[in-house]
Amino acid sequence: MPQADGLPKDLWTRPRVADALAECDMPTVIESVRTARGWSQGDLARELTYSQSWVSRVVNGQQSLTISQVQDLARRLDIPLHLIRFGGETTKEGPTTKAIPPTRRRDFGKAVAAGGLLASTARPIVGPEVHHGIDEDTAPSLRAITGGQRRMDATSPARHLLPGAIAHVHLAEQMLTNARVTPFHTELSAAASEASGFAAWLNADLGDMGSARMHYRTAVVRARQAGMRLLDVYMLGSLASFEIETAEDPELGLGLVQEAEHVLGPDSHPTARAWLSCIGALAHAGIGDRTSAASAIRRAERDVDRPDNARPPWPWVFVFDEAKVAGYRALVGVRLRTPHEARAAFADAVAPPSRNVKQAAVLKVELASAHAEAGDIDEAFRLAQEALDTGVRFASERVVARVRSFRRRYRGPHADRVNELDTRLAALVTGIPSG
Repeated sequence: MPQADGLPKDLWTRPRVADALAECDMPTVIESVRTARGWSQGDLARELTYSQSWVSRVVNGQQSLTISQVQDLARRLDIPLHLIRFGGETTKEGPTTKAIPPTRRRDFGKAVAAGGLLASTARPIVGPEVHHGIDEDTAPSLRAITGGQRRMDATSPARHLLPGAIAHVHLAEQMLTNARVTPFHTELSAAASEASGFAAWLNADLGDMGSARMHYRTAVVRARQAGMRLLDVYMLGSLASFEIETAEDPELGLGLVQEAEHVLGPDSHPTARAWLSCIGALAHAGIGDRTSAASAIRRAERDVDRPDNARPPWPWVFVFDEAKVAGYRALVGVRLRTPHEARAAFADAVAPPSRNVKQAAVLKVELASAHAEAGDIDEAFRLAQEALDTGVRFASERVVARVRSFRRRYRGPHADRVNELDTRLAALVTGIPSG
């Protein structure tokens, strides 16, 4: 007879489920819970608050899970966490660690290769007894992998980088688990945060909102566990930017910005303050608050003019200067439909061509919106076509979605360039080449 929560009393002792719990076979465990509750896969996704595509990959064994994700899913589905064995087994001689399956070893290998391998001076961190290899070099080595992956993101399709990035998240989480009683736990939490933050970025680029949001949340949690204020702020701000720009939820994004500003405090590096102010300006613009958006941009301009802003703090990599603020001012102008101010700001933000062609394509779509609003239709749709070419070449759903959104908002006459873009977009849906 089912219990009040809808699960049979003997579910966890049924041989198939018990074996799955002992092996940490979460696809089998989750599918057993779904079947026992009489849920569809859509019901399961809604209960977990993840995207159905992500849940489908999990139950089909196509999506690996970090330990923190297993814990989260267990909590949401009322799975007894104490019954789940995270890769360990007990023998007569005592607890042992199971060998990593060949497929998982290959995934770890992809992560290392994608990051340009570990630093040459690093000691081995993967072996039969991995916890004995954790030392002061482990966290910097993990961060070096993430750094290498980030550099390749500028010129590589996200779908090529994602398998290695996900494997790297698992590796970082495993190192973190093994380091709970070592003095390196704080630095490994930071390394795990950065790995999850990059995985979130890739998932967002591929249009998988649920997975992106999940990894961003993990990145925030790990940053907070590390106790590193600037990393905490960076991950909160990154999640805010995702909610504002990709998920198109400026109200939620503004709340995250305000939380990040509270964590940051008034006595902090001007780069962090200016960056957060600009993200906040986008949120205000998204909800139509011109006054607050302008005020946030002015705060950012004051901060970037400070003499102590010349050297950005970790985890920021580049100086946040006047040109960067001008770029955000341009985006605010696009959101508030003030095209002349937006185009002037884009001119102020002009810099040498970006090495990140995908990000440059996103900005082209924004500039296209400003031109369209000003009535310069040919230039607007020329820029949109260029951005679409980049989005298709790099399989970036983020870029393609921006072009589609630009086209939906346009209500002007059907000039030749408009028809050309429509044909290209239709070809992406039908699979029939245009022209």
